Amino acid sequence: MTHRAGRIITIESITELERRLAQGVTRLRGWRIVGLDLREHSSQLEALDTSRTTFAGCTFAQGDADLHAARGALVLPDVDASPIDPHRDTLYTADELYDEPDYRHAFDGRTYAWSQKPDRDGILARALHDDGIDQALTDWTSTRRLVGVMGSHDMQRGDADFAGAAHLGRRLGATFTVATGGGPGAMEAANLGARFAHAGEDALERALATLAAAPSYHPSIDAWIAAARSVLAELEQDPPVDTLGVPTWHYGHEPPNLFATAIAKYFRNALREAILLQVCGSGIVFLPGAGGTVQEIFQDACENYYATEDRIAPMVLVDHAHWTRTLPAWPLLQALAQGRPMEKHIHLVDSIDEAAALILEGAA
Repeated sequence: MTHRAGRIITIESITELERRLAQGVTRLRGWRIVGLDLREHSSQLEALDTSRTTFAGCTFAQGDADLHAARGALVLPDVDASPIDPHRDTLYTADELYDEPDYRHAFDGRTYAWSQKPDRDGILARALHDDGIDQALTDWTSTRRLVGVMGSHDMQRGDADFAGAAHLGRRLGATFTVATGGGPGAMEAANLGARFAHAGEDALERALATLAAAPSYHPSIDAWIAAARSVLAELEQDPPVDTLGVPTWHYGHEPPNLFATAIAKYFRNALREAILLQVCGSGIVFLPGAGGTVQEIFQDACENYYATEDRIAPMVLVDHAHWTRTLPAWPLLQALAQGRPMEKHIHLVDSIDEAAALILEGAA
């Protein structure tokens, strides 16, 4: 049995696995292999690129689980009982999601593994859980002004773009509550920067240097988490600056970042995407990204297209070359907005400083 959703392929039978391997695939990036006995396919899998494969509840030949994990695969245990409270009525904290030092056995990893099982009772539990998270998020956001920062999940710690997104989060976090998709890359950078909104700029630079030692959650989620914990241990703020992450177990191979103080984690990605955009009533900054960021731009544009002028939130796209040549979303956005109330609320800029200034100008 196989399910396809974009770049994700889920394999739940040996027959389907063998059929696909016979087609000559060499890379299993984005594959989810669930509940299979893989011992007889040891040599075949060893010869393939499994650096971004998820194995959930699989049985391996001796040493194979460690081999694939060392390459950067996510190897999760078999989880029969539901780890979640379907009647949960509060948002998560990072400590709740990462309640064990080994990600595979932490609540977040266990829940992702459990969510891969085709279980009718599980479907109901996940729906009830997401409804509770939705209500909790409504309560949490009701007293806050939220600004969103969207961008590539592939942005790596240590890169100039990552530092730029962090400095954007810092500037915005002094006035607004910064909201992101809650994952790695640009999302982590913006949540990180917001946490440092009331700290000195030097403190943020030291944090960025610490994080650069583990640039990505590949090949080791645990090393990636440990670097973030080191930063948080040095951050002395009481109470901390609030910042929101809205991740999803649909992309469970992308772990949630630790810098959001409140985490609204959903199972249903479509619900999560729509809600994240809706709560950012003070505007959204779109950093360079690919498919996901383009989707978010036009989902947000649709909201603004039909909104009355007093409900339109600013849209600021950063990097002229990216949004006019690499992925020319800007010309279409301009054409869509022409003659509409939203026209004066869309912006294309080349720097983080310009983006922050436009959002902060709207708060004045």
